[in-house]
Amino acid sequence: MKWKRSERLVDMTQYLMEHPHKLIPLTFFANLYQSAKSSISEDLTIVKETFEARGRGLLVTVPGAAGGVKFIPTVAEEDVLEIAEDLMTQLSKVDRLLPGGYLYMTDLLGNPSLMNKIGKVFASAFANSKIDAIMTVATKGIPIAHAIARHLNVPVVIVRRDSKVTEGPTVSINYVSGSARRIQTMVLSKRSMEKGRRVLITDDFMKVGGTINGMKSLLEEFNCELAGIAVLVEAEHQGEQLVDDYLSLVKLHEVNEKDGTIALTQGNYFEKGGKLNESSINN
Repeated sequence: MKWKRSERLVDMTQYLMEHPHKLIPLTFFANLYQSAKSSISEDLTIVKETFEARGRGLLVTVPGAAGGVKFIPTVAEEDVLEIAEDLMTQLSKVDRLLPGGYLYMTDLLGNPSLMNKIGKVFASAFANSKIDAIMTVATKGIPIAHAIARHLNVPVVIVRRDSKVTEGPTVSINYVSGSARRIQTMVLSKRSMEKGRRVLITDDFMKVGGTINGMKSLLEEFNCELAGIAVLVEAEHQGEQLVDDYLSLVKLHEVNEKDGTIALTQGNYFEKGGKLNESSINN
């Protein structure tokens, strides 16, 4: 079957977007579309220019016999700002107030469109960090973890608070939970992660950082390396903060249950998120 250029461009774009961070040889596309490599190169140039002009991502070319192209999803800063503003608008509704200074977020975490956008935001920030896996704790961190993993094309590792027979042999640790300062347990299957992996930890909400600190301890048990921490909402805390180096999209400053006010601002993503260009991507 002979493919028209317009047909190749549509199919090629979809394939690249469905396989982010995967190195794809030009011969793959040449064989798939029964076209010369020179024609495929011209097609990829069009796709690359369109991606970059629209802020969809970068199309990185890796030279050499083992080379090819790799699609790196990115998000324009103005789009990140729009996502953060929309999230703050939804979180500021009075009926989200929960006892203890927490916010009801389950409906947002169950919104696939919103999670996809947030996942792409964090994946863009950590695109050049050589992430091998995303780690989170069950259950509310799972939607964010999968959203980030989709755009980085890596597996998700789920930490649990109790052991399940279906998990097989496990490694468990005790950790100090946030502001309550209680001793709790975390469990991870021994088959979940290989030694030496670079792992991005994520969670939906961070107050003191006890849960994230516990996951950091689990990484040490598996001889894995912390590659970064991504938090959807961080809460301002007057006491000791157990986690220092992280990215947050929204910051919760104050919750007044008496008069029903919620004070939110942008998280530190806009200070620390950074911008990507083709030269900053590790091939």
